[in-house]
Amino acid sequence: MTSTSFADRHIGPAESEQAKMLAECGYGSLDALVEAAVPAAIRDTRELDLPPAASEEEATAELRKLAARNRPMTQMIGLGYYDTLTPPVIRRNVLESPAWYTAYTPYQPEISQGRLEALLNFQTMVADLTGLATANASLLDESTAVAEAVLLMRRASKSRSAKVVLDAECLPQTIAVVRTRAEAVGIEVEVRDLLTGLPDEFFGVVVQYPGASGVLRGPGFYTAIGETARAAGALYCAAADLLALTMITAPGEFGADLAAGSTQRFGLPLGYGGPHAGYLSVRAGLERSLPGRLVGVSVDADGAPAYRLALQTREQHIRREKATSNICTAQVLPAVLAGMYAVYHGPDGLKRIASRVHGLAAGLATALRDGGVEVVHDGFFDTVLARVPGRAARVVADARRFGVNLGLVGDDHVRVACDEVTTPDTLRRVLLAFELEAHVTPGSGALPTGLARQSGYLTHPVFHQHRSETAMLRYLRRLSDLDYALDRGMIPLGSCTMKLNATTEMEPISWPEFAGLHPFAPAGDAEGYRELTAQLSGWLAEVTGYHTVSLQPNAGSQGELAGLLAIRAYHRANGQPEREICLIPSSAHGTNAASAVLAGMRVVVVACTEDGDVDLADLRAKVAQHADTLAAIMVTYPSTHGVYEQGIDEIARIVHGGGGQVYLDGANLNALLGLAKPGEFGGDVSHLNLHKTFCIPHGGGGPGVGPVAVREHLAPYLPNHPLHAGAGPETGVGPIAAAPFGSASILPISWAYVRMMGAAGLTSATKVAVLAANYVAARLGPHYPVLYTGEGGLVAHECILDLRPLTKQTGVTVEDVAKRLVDYGFHAPTMSFPVAGTLMVEPTESEDAGEIDRFCDAMIAIRREIDQVADGTWTLERSPLRNAPHTAELLAGEWDLPYDRKLAVYPAGVSAKGKYWPPVRRIDGAHGDRNLVCSCPPLTSYEN
Repeated sequence: MTSTSFADRHIGPAESEQAKMLAECGYGSLDALVEAAVPAAIRDTRELDLPPAASEEEATAELRKLAARNRPMTQMIGLGYYDTLTPPVIRRNVLESPAWYTAYTPYQPEISQGRLEALLNFQTMVADLTGLATANASLLDESTAVAEAVLLMRRASKSRSAKVVLDAECLPQTIAVVRTRAEAVGIEVEVRDLLTGLPDEFFGVVVQYPGASGVLRGPGFYTAIGETARAAGALYCAAADLLALTMITAPGEFGADLAAGSTQRFGLPLGYGGPHAGYLSVRAGLERSLPGRLVGVSVDADGAPAYRLALQTREQHIRREKATSNICTAQVLPAVLAGMYAVYHGPDGLKRIASRVHGLAAGLATALRDGGVEVVHDGFFDTVLARVPGRAARVVADARRFGVNLGLVGDDHVRVACDEVTTPDTLRRVLLAFELEAHVTPGSGALPTGLARQSGYLTHPVFHQHRSETAMLRYLRRLSDLDYALDRGMIPLGSCTMKLNATTEMEPISWPEFAGLHPFAPAGDAEGYRELTAQLSGWLAEVTGYHTVSLQPNAGSQGELAGLLAIRAYHRANGQPEREICLIPSSAHGTNAASAVLAGMRVVVVACTEDGDVDLADLRAKVAQHADTLAAIMVTYPSTHGVYEQGIDEIARIVHGGGGQVYLDGANLNALLGLAKPGEFGGDVSHLNLHKTFCIPHGGGGPGVGPVAVREHLAPYLPNHPLHAGAGPETGVGPIAAAPFGSASILPISWAYVRMMGAAGLTSATKVAVLAANYVAARLGPHYPVLYTGEGGLVAHECILDLRPLTKQTGVTVEDVAKRLVDYGFHAPTMSFPVAGTLMVEPTESEDAGEIDRFCDAMIAIRREIDQVADGTWTLERSPLRNAPHTAELLAGEWDLPYDRKLAVYPAGVSAKGKYWPPVRRIDGAHGDRNLVCSCPPLTSYEN
């Protein structure tokens, strides 16, 4: 047994280092600093009611016991989830590699070329297979991708109708998610058998391809839908299975304007529902309407090709009061896995897998028919629907005795979905459940005549060059070497909390007992998951002071939406549907306003004072002005400006007095755990970012989990799910994600974090995070003004450095400083959020004093370089700041800059050993993407 606690491993600064840091801040103890920083009105001095901290070995043993209570079966349920084989070289060198899973969103493209190339592979794969011009860099899951497609169709359609038509063959979870999202924004959803035609007026139609029952129809059926949609001025979306698209006509070839779906079966474990990379692709002309991220090809300062996000900021698709998406994230790590699966297998390999799956399904259908069982559909890809009047439940139960989960469809039908791991022996057991003794011979001919794919796909060389494991391994290593992630050094991003993702926390996500469960498997198969989610939900409720927590939202933005939908439902249940005004401070994150609009609310902006706090006088005026229609306020605490506002309890009293609810954004919970509970100092609902405070890694920009926590009166309105009674209350607002428990397979990470830290560890982590931020502010304050501070000149867990005076004096921008930090071996802090021209720094509790000092020393050295621009030693254009980052190729070429090469690549404190070399120079932000660069609109734009 180890003698060092996990908390000591997680928290970077040792006690001696903390003493030095405290002295720099002017405090004699950690408690004295925290007492001065955190308002007494919100402090909670009670110890958190959590189990005693477990060692890493003990936590692993407990997780093993929980895992053992799960029952991985052969999963043939279908409905958009299929078992698959993750190539070991990809599992080991991507999924389990900190070089990939600890990276951040590629907003600094010069140090993100590896994952940007991997995402471009993903986009190319999706665009090729769907036959459409442009695909995004992933969405959260299939159902939310279809919901995003519906919103896109409404905005882009020429029809004036508010109706969208969903194929009755759409996945049931997709229909439910679309209904949840549509109801709040006034979209009418009609579900109909598309064989009966389409209504006279509609703005969009979604067809499932193949259908949920497995059905494939003739090509004329799919073409006719497109023709009818065009005649109505509507748009046409196919929710398509990518593996099937290797064999059947691409949606873009039969007239679809969009395609949406999941890449789960491209090597992503079932994981009880996630995380999986959804996709969305569009025809030419719709690319500017794409929600989410889009990787494009640009050039660097030397004209060399380089990748970047074509729409650079996270709020790239927020359309003010007409917002149709609050997506501010992606599923980058799952998208990389899926893209690499295609790279590994290539088009021929994918076609072989698909042909084998189809052949086994066709052989099963033949064996069933030969045995006297009716097979409903003649045309299908991988799923056979069998009609067994009155005995469907018995067949499914018998199959479970043989270790196979089948899909039960009413009293008379059984669904059997074949996949990559299906074998003839699997199908022999399936046939036994139908009381048939037979062996399956792979067949063919179950594709409708004329539907077979004729066009090529995956023609880019990357899908043909890495057939051997040696080549694949080296490709993955080459890409990861291009990138900067937490395994290299500090990523001091404010508002993002890039801290330790411990190996012990990460290991269980690969265990088959967690990875191998279908999200719609019988509840008895997931007893371990049930206990884990119940424990984690309870712990999260305890640390936040709320009554109930839903783990379903699979991103922070979805947690926001779920919380606001709960508020909306609460007011309606109280007979006050007119309460639709959402107050949002002018400093708020852009997704707050977008989420409010998508929850059917109208945004009214509340002013902030010069010091960044909510203007209480303006708040009182706005509450009085909207006394009869006030629904909620969304406020981030600690504030978006990185301080503990003194008036948060007063804000809550004012809003509650006006009949509204308080949505307290939990993005900055890392400054509260163990010190204060949002649910007890005024919050009615919060979303939590498990990928920030609770150690799920960012994975290059996803996965994430955004649970929503509520007080008791809002609990009846949390998300639920039509396919899992235990996923939420009967009175809930509907599902917010495709799977009942969202990205369930990564919940063991946060479970392990809380279990190993315990109450004292979590509280210590918060205190040290506050210390680290104040230490940075104290060290850098003399060189860069700290823009906002709270009582006693203190900050919370992050601080904002104001570069605007220096920019005005010298022309040096935050971008210049960010790129120069690369030469010093750092990822930049958050640029120009929440205030343009500033840097927001969050050191977290996991960085030791040596790394924090290295960062501060680099920033101070950069300030000296800025001074040399100011005094005329260099012109800005020929300074190391404007020419950063400096590459090895630049160093090896002709040198005509007025500073020496050593200063360029080995500036103060940078050692030649372990030097990170950026692969490209500064990237042109506009070239190659037609200036698709927009920033989050100011909150004042919501006023009207």
